[in-house]
Amino acid sequence: MTINEAVRTLAGVMVLLSVALTYFVSPWFLLFTAFIGVNLVQSAFTGFCPPVFVFKKLGLRESR
Repeated sequence: MTINEAVRTLAGVMVLLSVALTYFVSPWFLLFTAFIGVNLVQSAFTGFCPPVFVFKKLGLRESR
């Protein structure tokens, strides 16, 4: 698995988790969903994504 694949997987899991928490726990978890969306947009414009540093330390390789 490459870093790009790991970042997309993490984003998808976080969105699904936030939707489940909104449905089962509290509508306030929509703020978590919005936070994820804002982070995805800012990383598209800036190229800065904090999980990339973690994935590099875990030994995942760069994109092909």
